[in-house]
This record gives sequence, C-alpha cells and structure tokens, in this order.
Amino acid sequence: PPPRRASLAKGGSESEAGAETRREPRLRREDITAVACAGNPTMLHLLLNIDPSFMRKEPYVPTANVLPVIRAAEVGIRINPRGLLSCAPGVSSYIGGDITAGLLVSDVTEKSEVSMYIDMGTNGEIVLGNKDWLTCCACSVGPAFEGSGIRCGTRAIKGAIYKVKIKSPFTQAEIKTIGNTTPNGICGSGLIEIISELFYADIINRAGKISDNLVTPYIRKGEEGLEYIIVPAQKSATGRDIVITQADIDHIIRSKAAVYAGISTLLSKMNYKTSDIHKFYIAGGFGSHLDIAKGISIGLLPNTPLERFQYIGNGSVEGARMILLSYLAMAKARKIADKMTYIELSTDNTFTEEFISAMFLPHTDLSLFQK
Repeated sequence: PPPRRASLAKGGSESEAGAETRREPRLRREDITAVACAGNPTMLHLLLNIDPSFMRKEPYVPTANVLPVIRAAEVGIRINPRGLLSCAPGVSSYIGGDITAGLLVSDVTEKSEVSMYIDMGTNGEIVLGNKDWLTCCACSVGPAFEGSGIRCGTRAIKGAIYKVKIKSPFTQAEIKTIGNTTPNGICGSGLIEIISELFYADIINRAGKISDNLVTPYIRKGEEGLEYIIVPAQKSATGRDIVITQADIDHIIRSKAAVYAGISTLLSKMNYKTSDIHKFYIAGGFGSHLDIAKGISIGLLPNTPLERFQYIGNGSVEGARMILLSYLAMAKARKIADKMTYIELSTDNTFTEEFISAMFLPHTDLSLFQK
C-alpha cells in the first residue's frame, strides 16, 4: 500500500493515535511516515523531553513555543524509522498548539469581523480577534467539564448523561444518555444541564445551594452534605444512585465563573462588548452535546443570540490533520501564533473581580442576562 499518515493531538499517546489508523487493511507501522501533534505546551514539552518546569514559575515562560520537526523515533514513537514528527506552534505557557490548530479550523483569522474562539477543558483558552489582530488569555477551569472531580462524573462516553429535564422538585429527572443506553455517569454537558434545571426548578438558589426546606425523595443528606438523586440505583448501569452533590455544584459554579470571567476580561481589555462579537466558536471535547441556551442560563457563556454560536468540535485534532497534510497549513499556523498577543490573567485584578461576580447563577449582575 502507499504510505499513510497518522495525526496525534492533545497529548495523546502513540498507542491511542496509531491504533485506529493501523486497523486499516494491510497497514503496518512502517507505512506511517509522519505524525502531527497539537497539544497544550506542557504535554508537548513532555512529549519531546523538554524541561517544562519554567512554565510554573514566574514569569511563566515555556522553553520553546515553536518546536522543530524531528524524527518520531527520537521520542519513542514507533512508526517508519525515518518518519517525522511535527508540532503545532504555541504562544505562551497556557496557549499551545491545540489552540493554534483550532484557529485553523475556524475562520476567525479569515474575516474582518471580530470573533471569539473558546476552548473549554481543564483550562479555558480564549482568543479574540480577526484577520488583522489576535489577542488571547487562559483561565484555570479545572477538570469538572471533563467529568473529573465530580462524584458521578464521566467523560463523554457511551452511557454518559448529557441531557436532563427536571419538571419539579417532586418528580424524577428525565435524562438522555450518549448511545441511548443505561446511564453510568454524567459528562460535562450533562452537568451544565443539571445545574440549569436545578436552578430553574428552585432546587438550588442563585448561590448554588441545595434547598434544605424541600420535602422530596430526590434530596437527601449524604456524606458530604446535601445531594440530589438524578438516577436511582435500580436504573443505573453502576448499581448505585447517580447523584450530584453540593460539593459538585460548587465545583461547577467555580468552573463556569472562570470561563465567563476570562471572556468578559478579554473583551474589557480590548474595549469590546458582547454585542460587538460576530461569532463565538465553541471548541473542546465536551461541547459536542452542549446546549448553548443552558450554558447561557447558568452564566457560562455570554447572553447573546444563539445563532452567533458555532460548535467546531475538537479543533486541535482537526487542525493537526490539516497541518499533517499541508505545508501551507503549518505555515499559516505559525503566522497565527506570531500574531497572537497573550494577556496573563493570574495577576490581573480585573479577572479576579469578574470571577467573583460570576460566582452566582447566572451572575451577580442580572441585567447581563435579561432577554
């Protein structure tokens, strides 16, 4: 067979990236001649055996943002012995090749209108700009949107709850799962749905606290305080109740507040308002099932018409594929990275104030979320 190529993104292992490619008939390791990587700066540093320790020390700079093309064998990736490995260029310690690759997939850099690119994962990376300029920032979101750190959280896999409807505090929640199978946990988009539904069913208040005045079989005292039963044990794949705890809710509110604060801080720094933004591009693994309206309802996303939002999927993987197959795409990625100006939020008072204001549902300033 002719030589084939495989792409590797978001710091995944060779076995994860290569296994699917090698399932093709008669495809051998030696047939894979190139690997493209688009991941966060820490993962790419670790992949290439470069010291990443400087990224956690002020002034928080990586050893390198633009990484050279090398033989894949030099870092232990077993493909054709002469096969090459290339990495999408990064910008800073927190804006890496995954964001640069994602911008290739969107058309932020192609239009004169100002748009915003939002990647929600463990970090929230946000880029604002157009074909002439780009500025970016990153905020620590935590792993909640990826299902980690949540009592019954899970990744967006088969059986994960992604859609929830709670008609009243006294009726059982109605759910939908990925693959329409027996529920085994709650993925990131499901967590957003649950917070929204609990809030509008008056089960939690604006601070996200579960009501202790409701007499309902779906609220109980758990080991870590009050919790709400979404799926009883007899209907779950785990044989245990699927619940959301008060600690889970607090965790999600902190995560959504960080994302919204990052968005509002970046807009404020560049003297833009939400209404000035032509398009909001939503990227990241959990967003494929995200209900944008529910995200707005809890103050995760700005209150703007739904048609302005566009989900582009896992931009890092698609961008890595473009880089893998086109030298021009890699050249464009480097131009995008060179054009981006990074704003550090960790010591920014504006971000701190915005974060505190966003720690309520949907926000401290309710006028921001009026219809």
